[in-house]
Amino acid sequence: MILTKCLPLIWLSLVTLCAGRTLYQRPGKGVKDDASKQPIQTSRPYNIAHRGSNGEIPEETKAAYLKAIEEGTDFIETDILSSKDGVLICFHDVILDLTTDVASRKEFAGRNRTYDVQGFKIPGFFTFDFTLKELKTLRTKQRYAFRDQQYNGKYPIITFEEFLAIAQDAPRVVGIYPEIKNPVLMNQHVKWPGGKRFEDKVVETLKKHGYGGAYLSKNWLNKPLFIQSFAPSSLVYISNLTDSPKVLLIDDVIRPTQDTNQTYAEITSDAYFTYIKEYVVGIGPWKDTIVPVTNNYMLTPTDLVKRAHAHKLQVHPYTYRNENQFLHFNFSQDPYKEYEYWIKEIGVDGLFTDFTGSLHNYQEWASPLPETSKSTRQLLSHIASLVRPYAKA
Repeated sequence: MILTKCLPLIWLSLVTLCAGRTLYQRPGKGVKDDASKQPIQTSRPYNIAHRGSNGEIPEETKAAYLKAIEEGTDFIETDILSSKDGVLICFHDVILDLTTDVASRKEFAGRNRTYDVQGFKIPGFFTFDFTLKELKTLRTKQRYAFRDQQYNGKYPIITFEEFLAIAQDAPRVVGIYPEIKNPVLMNQHVKWPGGKRFEDKVVETLKKHGYGGAYLSKNWLNKPLFIQSFAPSSLVYISNLTDSPKVLLIDDVIRPTQDTNQTYAEITSDAYFTYIKEYVVGIGPWKDTIVPVTNNYMLTPTDLVKRAHAHKLQVHPYTYRNENQFLHFNFSQDPYKEYEYWIKEIGVDGLFTDFTGSLHNYQEWASPLPETSKSTRQLLSHIASLVRPYAKA
């Protein structure tokens, strides 16, 4: 009788407890011991949070990365540049104009410069003309006007070390996917003690925080990492510094490599794949070079993925975005159809996405991982089945 009277209170307590549980906790609230963390999945294509969950929150910010982790990403991706005083920062463009409030800051009005960037004269406020202290006063904003603007002006630029801390503080194992961004330009304008290069500083920082190890090695599984770059010579150079897996990014068919001036045809040839696979584990091509597009309709796929796989190279295309401005007509404005096509028809090994939650939800539906914990609804259902016999007593 006493148990029966107490059942409503027990039920309410259990509901309250379970309702607070999520599949992925926010970083900082989970376990800290790496050995006890849920491991990274390696059985389906990687969900790579392109600059964080930047479809929802301004790119490359702590908030965007926390959101991506909460939504289930496998890797958080970032672009590494440098401040004037040689501190590595997470920022995509070499100029600050498009995604910060720098243009409205009167104290920096005289910093506008024009530099040669990969053969083009580019005007703007360059990261390497600002100290870290100055960069930290800026606030980020959304790149695209059609995305949520409510977070503009709220978040600062973060350093590479702050980025690493976000991944390491996650309640499960979350990989990192840093890009050595514009290394030619960085080495021209930023000088480090001892004649060190931009690439040296990136690898030193990774090693300082325990990153290293070949793909799928014990150390890699503990702290997963891919190092990416559009500059082949940078990837070859760091191969002498770290055995961490590297990925060669591939630009549009009309753009040469920024350091070696090689054409798209050259760096996607079988001969080049035979050479570069000694240094990298994969390629990261723009998706429209894998499947050409005309008038927003996708045409017949090329054999790029098939040939890369024949050379034992993974393929991680970029970038997948939910908005109609980016979805090809073939997918009827349905991002799930796009994911299904690229995963099941093209057979890619990872996807850079601005909408981590969408890709995660699709994969959980199409290829769910073995359950390691039950969802709130499943837990409540299980509790109800346990309590029901006593309620009838």
